[in-house]
Parts: sequence; structure tokens; C-alpha cells
Amino acid sequence: MAKPVECQNASLKNQIHRIIQMKPLFQLSTRRYNEELALVKKAMDDLEGNCKVNDGFQIKEPFEKAGWTFFNLELSAEMASIIENSGMMENAGGFSISEQLKNFLGHFLESKGSNVRITKINY
Repeated sequence: MAKPVECQNASLKNQIHRIIQMKPLFQLSTRRYNEELALVKKAMDDLEGNCKVNDGFQIKEPFEKAGWTFFNLELSAEMASIIENSGMMENAGGFSISEQLKNFLGHFLESKGSNVRITKINY
């Protein structure tokens, strides 16, 4: 398990604690589900390897609406903590830790060839 980050800002410290305790959940959407699902799984397997974590994510059942397929991606608390504490999110941008994590995942998936849209839905 990654060691906790020292943080002087109480608000930021509370955000970090909330993310570490909960399992961050993101909604991914695409018009090419079968192709994107394979890319997302491969990218997330790579990220698990980078984080040295087993069972670091779950991809939930898809649903369709207006020509789009939506599916949820849930990170384990351990994987989210490692990503946050390792410095991987350093250039992700965003005002909150949750926004930085969403931006990091979006850029990471894109760097692996995926074109899914990503939104955060739960922290």
C-alpha cells in the first residue's frame, strides 16, 4: 500500500481521504463499444501493472442510449491511492483531486488508443 501524503490544506486532505476510502467511479461512453472495450481493458491492465495492483478496476455492464454505449469503470481504493500518491497525476490539470484523476484517466486511455468520453460520477 502506498504511504499517505502529508497535506497542510484541510480541504485537500479531506478530498484525498474521501478518494482513498471510496472506489472512484467513472462513466465511459462511445459509439464503438466492442473496439473501445478491448482498448480500455488493455489500458487498465497496463495501469494495474504500473501500479503493481491486482483487481485494481472493474468494468460494469454497458447500456445504450441515443446511439451511444455507456459503461462504468470503477477503480479500487488501493489503485486510486497509488495513482494519486505516485505523481502520475502531476500534469493532469483540474481544481480537485477527483477532477485530476478523471483527467489523468482520460489522457491515459487516449494515449493507449482509446477515444472514449469520460465523466466522473461518484467519489
